[in-house]
Amino acid sequence: MSFKIQAAALIVAFLAFCSISQAEEKPSVPWNIHDTIGLPYWLQFSIKHRSRYETLDNAFRRGANGSDQVLAFRTTVFAQAAYENFRIGGEFIDSRIALDDTGTPVSTTLVNEVELLQAYLAWDSQDFLGTGLEAYAKGGRQTLDFGSRRLIARNRYRNTINAFTGIDFNLQETGNWQWRSFFVLPVTRLPNGRASINRGAIEFDAEAFDIYFTGTFLGLDNLPIQTQGEVYLYYLNERDTQHALTKNRDIFTPGIRWYREPVTGQFDFELETVLQVGTSRATRSTMDTTDLNHFAYFGHAALGYTFNYPWKPRFILQYDYASGDKDPNDGKNGRFETLYGARRFEFGPTSIWGAFARANISSPGYRIKIKPHQGLSVFLAHRAFWLAEKRDTWTGARLHDSTGQSGDFIGHQLEIRMRWEVAPKLATLETGWAHLFKGEFAKNAPGSPADKDDSDYFYVQTSLHF
Repeated sequence: MSFKIQAAALIVAFLAFCSISQAEEKPSVPWNIHDTIGLPYWLQFSIKHRSRYETLDNAFRRGANGSDQVLAFRTTVFAQAAYENFRIGGEFIDSRIALDDTGTPVSTTLVNEVELLQAYLAWDSQDFLGTGLEAYAKGGRQTLDFGSRRLIARNRYRNTINAFTGIDFNLQETGNWQWRSFFVLPVTRLPNGRASINRGAIEFDAEAFDIYFTGTFLGLDNLPIQTQGEVYLYYLNERDTQHALTKNRDIFTPGIRWYREPVTGQFDFELETVLQVGTSRATRSTMDTTDLNHFAYFGHAALGYTFNYPWKPRFILQYDYASGDKDPNDGKNGRFETLYGARRFEFGPTSIWGAFARANISSPGYRIKIKPHQGLSVFLAHRAFWLAEKRDTWTGARLHDSTGQSGDFIGHQLEIRMRWEVAPKLATLETGWAHLFKGEFAKNAPGSPADKDDSDYFYVQTSLHF
């Protein structure tokens, strides 16, 4: 066992001891900056800061070797003023890193310094047009979370956050249904060139009508056997802009989800299936001008049970399938696109790890969750990963064998995470470890690292909410 893994185990044990021994000392009323400086009730104001140290041993990405580390910082400042049915809000974000080197996969997923994340005007009604329905509309720059968060999400683990400019409208009958529609321009984080990022250049993020994203979403809250459901349709149209090269995706994404929330002493489940049709290109290169017929699909299935015992143990069986491109020369693109979704909650940490994404994978697995004490949660997750199509790319590592001779088994990922809420809604400590047991494809694909040893990732982070 390496020194870093031993250190991770010691930190987990130490945090667990601290959480148990100091649990009674937690304040019953969370401290916050709003009340401390005496701001009026109609004005919300908060600051969040997160610092995370990460280290990776034994690379798995194409062309990479050795180890890597990064110290990532993310700070957000949020303010919102309300008057009658109207709200006006804004949020700034500053995401930056230290300790990186030439081998670190630096991009706008890690760095976005001094940027306006949100600036919006919102309107709410508890009795829309006298119907008794609740409604809200929000216009301007904003972040979005939809459904399972697999296709549209406000990023939590990643050091930067997706933003969109446009309008989001919601109409609902609480406890029965929710209908939501949006039309937005995805915001391109700038600067997006490595040289500019490395020298700390400051450039305002931008949006353009060359890329727009729209959709409609219906959530049903009162289905048989205490279940809920969702039906949705999203449409993404993009062309290269002065700020970003794209895959020129012109795709419709319909999907359906049916699930039952976890309840102690009962089985729960989740089923989600998604199709994609339209056109796209194989790469973002300016030399790639061929529009391919795009047909792809994704499926998720999970079955869980929460035991009525101390620590509330919960066991979950999971399976995910995201299609890949079967033949790189047939004029078709079969690789699933996860759009603006999050993946950390399903496939492990992202940042300098990010080994797996919702593209060209077939992955069964299980997850065990426990809550040993108030504010303390731990999970262990194990997944096996195969390529859905062995001639397509393992996107997390950018490894590809067009002949298919490297096989299709990527390997096993084992992950452990522990989160301790030191002070409710104020301070959280978190640490985690992920280990990739490399399979034949990870070891043998062209361009794979010369060191065939398994890969390890460890992180520890603090989050403060004022």
